[in-house]
Amino acid sequence: MPMMTLNGGTVEYEDTGGPGKPLLLLHTLLADRSVYDRVIPELAGEWRVISPNFPGYGASDGKIDGRIEAYADFVAAFLDALGLDRVDLLGNGFGGFVAQSVALHYPGRIDRLMLVDTAPAFPDPAKVPLRGLQAKVLADGMSGVLDAAMLRMFPPAYIEAAPAVIAERRAALAKADPTLFANACGALVALDHVPHLGKITHRTLVLVGLEDQTTPPALSRQLATGIPNAQLVELPGVGHCPQVQSPEGFLTEIRGFLAS
Repeated sequence: MPMMTLNGGTVEYEDTGGPGKPLLLLHTLLADRSVYDRVIPELAGEWRVISPNFPGYGASDGKIDGRIEAYADFVAAFLDALGLDRVDLLGNGFGGFVAQSVALHYPGRIDRLMLVDTAPAFPDPAKVPLRGLQAKVLADGMSGVLDAAMLRMFPPAYIEAAPAVIAERRAALAKADPTLFANACGALVALDHVPHLGKITHRTLVLVGLEDQTTPPALSRQLATGIPNAQLVELPGVGHCPQVQSPEGFLTEIRGFLAS
């Protein structure tokens, strides 16, 4: 897998597909870039699909401060290093928060925006489990948060029905850097995009699984209401990562949005 040096650190990424338009995929807090592996082959038939690991995931390392804006700066620098001026941008969960920040701070770098199971901000009660994850991972390492992460990624019925997928996702997340995972948790607690959503003028799709316990559907509806002319699509029975749990449904909505 390709690697690049960026801002004093190393970025691991995948860059696949033909000469089509670049499509950048940003992963959730609870997974590395491999969370898109089930859908990349289909997308790469039409687009140049690029999926980096944020610092602390996979083989990506380096320092980054605890603000979502810093992750948006990381994305902009990554695009510069690839020589890309504009991309279609998709973010899931944490990656969706980062994608919003890119849209707000680097609007000229994006054509179309896809926000999957994310939100403009977490209400105070939802910040409590994030702070819990942050404290637990700093105390016990990644092994201390794996069970909670799986429950935040997938509905209980799917966890029971798909043990091989859960083992795969646990193994991938177990490799994350605990300090940088905690850093990302802190960034989520601190952010608030609600007052700024009206400034996002990109053509936007908001996609959410109706069984998402991490960023519940009400938060995606708030996001879709706040972004002018955003399109909202809800997936019944699906949790935080539809690209894993329902790749066919995910692909139908993303390909339809990009093709229209």
